[in-house]
Amino acid sequence: MSEIDTAVQEQLDLQGNSTGVERDDTGPSDPEKIAEPFDPEDIDVVTKSMTVDLLLSRARSQMIDLQPDFQRRWGVWDEKRQSRLIESLLLRIPLPVIYAAENEDEKWEIVDGIQRLSTIARFIDPASIGEGELKLTGLEYLDAYNGATFSELSPRLQLRLRETELVIHLIRKGTPAEVKFNIFARINTGGVALSSQELRHAITPGPARKILEEWSSLPAFIEATDGSVRSIRMDDRELVLRFIAFFMLGLDEYRQAEMDGFLIRAMKSLNSKEASEVSRIKDSFEKSMRVSSAVFGNDAFRKRYSWDSARLPINKALFEAVSVNIALMDADQTLNLIGKSPSVREEFIALCSDRSFDAAISQGTGDVTKVKRRFEMVKTLFEGALR
Repeated sequence: MSEIDTAVQEQLDLQGNSTGVERDDTGPSDPEKIAEPFDPEDIDVVTKSMTVDLLLSRARSQMIDLQPDFQRRWGVWDEKRQSRLIESLLLRIPLPVIYAAENEDEKWEIVDGIQRLSTIARFIDPASIGEGELKLTGLEYLDAYNGATFSELSPRLQLRLRETELVIHLIRKGTPAEVKFNIFARINTGGVALSSQELRHAITPGPARKILEEWSSLPAFIEATDGSVRSIRMDDRELVLRFIAFFMLGLDEYRQAEMDGFLIRAMKSLNSKEASEVSRIKDSFEKSMRVSSAVFGNDAFRKRYSWDSARLPINKALFEAVSVNIALMDADQTLNLIGKSPSVREEFIALCSDRSFDAAISQGTGDVTKVKRRFEMVKTLFEGALR
């Protein structure tokens, strides 16, 4: 029997830096794959051609969010790149289409094009995004305008920018979130593509957004993950969401290899929960983080094949299985588990070396059989320690 391949690939941010999380190979859970046939009547997409002035008016009225809570905000671009975009508008070069999702309040969440719109806003109306005005720099053809602000352009050029028309594909409210996710996953191939959690965040407004943000900042979570998960691409929020999904909806509700749809359902369900129920889930989450840290130390939620092997990044599949199994224990069981920490860690190393378990946390991790296998094998490990 061949040995297990212990090499892992780490997920990187936009600048190629580590996010502290192992790249998740969900396999069959392809975001572009349609798990269930869509009813065409559920899809409501309209194409609008709007002037820059009208779009900025919506931004000033807070009906377009030009400072979304994810990394693909306009600040990823440097001033030279922003200036070149303004130069393109001045040269009447058409920009790529913008994609947006409309929520129940008819507010637009920009999913593809946030950097373009925010750059335009910063140049023409910086107050609308609370930023300093943009001075053009590094222009390729209109170098005479280097150093110019919007107010220093001629009235003719100012009007040209204000009357520029941009094409927007708007997915109207009423379109199911799972359908929105699939559509955006298919077109999410630009220079700075959104992560899956950023997409889920953009198309699923409501209290869940704030809950994920707050829980990913809890000291218990930060300690359990050894402060190693960077928030820049919302990897920390995805980990929290995975716990919530399996703890709140239950393992039996994961019936098809479609992790993204399952996590969207969890966000929608969380949006409708009473404050008392959210508080109960939060208590269970914090308890799980504290116990995981006490049992596994700084190895919590990471593969470990031997005591002398290098420490690996956080594994999302392990995070689900370990955190939820611990959350389901009572107080006596968790105290007992902490007391058995040395033997639990030894057994865990042996478990990671089991080819069946390793496959369940390493390849095709969205497969229903593998999800249930890792949950059951971790549960068996803990039950054995508690005997």
